[in-house]
Amino acid sequence: MHHIPHLVWWNRAEQRVVEYGSSYAAVRAAGLGRSLRDTVLNLNQSHLSPDAVTVYEGLENAGLTAAAINITCYRGGTRHAAIIPGVPPAFGPKRFFFYNLYSSDATGAPLAIRNRAAGSIDAYAAAVGRWLVTRDGFDFLVYYLPDYDFASHVSGPDAAYEALARSDRAVGTLMEAAGGPEEFLERYAVILCSDHGQTKVTERATLQESFRSLPSTIVTASNRAGMVYRLGPGAPTARDLAERLDGEPAAETVLFSEDDWAVARREGVDLRFRPREDRWDFVGDEGILAGYPNGFERAWAALANPNAGELIVSAAPGYEFLDLGGRHHLGGGSHGSLTAGDSLVPMVVVGLDRLPESITDIAPLALEHFGVEPPPYARRLARAA
Repeated sequence: MHHIPHLVWWNRAEQRVVEYGSSYAAVRAAGLGRSLRDTVLNLNQSHLSPDAVTVYEGLENAGLTAAAINITCYRGGTRHAAIIPGVPPAFGPKRFFFYNLYSSDATGAPLAIRNRAAGSIDAYAAAVGRWLVTRDGFDFLVYYLPDYDFASHVSGPDAAYEALARSDRAVGTLMEAAGGPEEFLERYAVILCSDHGQTKVTERATLQESFRSLPSTIVTASNRAGMVYRLGPGAPTARDLAERLDGEPAAETVLFSEDDWAVARREGVDLRFRPREDRWDFVGDEGILAGYPNGFERAWAALANPNAGELIVSAAPGYEFLDLGGRHHLGGGSHGSLTAGDSLVPMVVVGLDRLPESITDIAPLALEHFGVEPPPYARRLARAA
């Protein structure tokens, strides 16, 4: 629904690669200025589907005040001028703070981009969050702390505990600003979670190698997922592209569409599937997707994204695909595949009437909490038993 298929993708309308920041080398390869504009502005203002409703839009259309700190998806109805001259305005929630580039209020927060390895971005978020909580300045807040993800990419998910402790302190800052945990939880309902998991990277692979000699195709790969696009009638069919990865150890499962079915292929074996009312119809080995959390639902949605490639590749455990700049996180952590380690996240919920069924259920749950009807597309699709 949101039309954002991956960290890097081929924009068919503009005939170019969109790169949101797989690495600095990838950003430079795609064009530094263009990549920064894509990440900061275009993702929200042109790439994000106009038919999608962000949680900020839904709540503020109902007369509430939403706030966002450092979150990449921020689209709202309020125009915010950039602090740096020459940078175009952004449209976000009423209270909007984005890495010192946009700031709806003067909070006195320190510079975010000064020493990320030491947690400067989360320190900036904590200062802004403290300012907001002391003023009870929002009905709804997205408080994003990305420094742990950065540290885990470098060191791996089992060796980034110092960064995790800093994240804890940043959450604690909000509670202290309200007078302590009890006072904070009396005032606010809370969902505390990650946006994805991470798994250890022990092998690297170049997805482009399997398709380098093919006409009219382009590969976009980064972290633990990749896509292959057919650029014209001279390109091989999606099935032909999929079969080229049979026996490729880095590619655990590949997805493509064929004759109104979705196909998941692994080790030369197909599973064909499609939704029907409250269940999935499938032909073939159900186990290809059954081992992934919400595997059928996520695979179907990925293929239905209009900006996705004709072939989607989920990496095997331990593998990461080199990005556009040839960079990787070998020895560290990564994410993006369908596997449980990349997908499952811890979640703590306080003060809500029900638990989210997944991270995609958080926005509808937040709307429901405030008495706002979620958009029709937010209804959950039943999975095959």
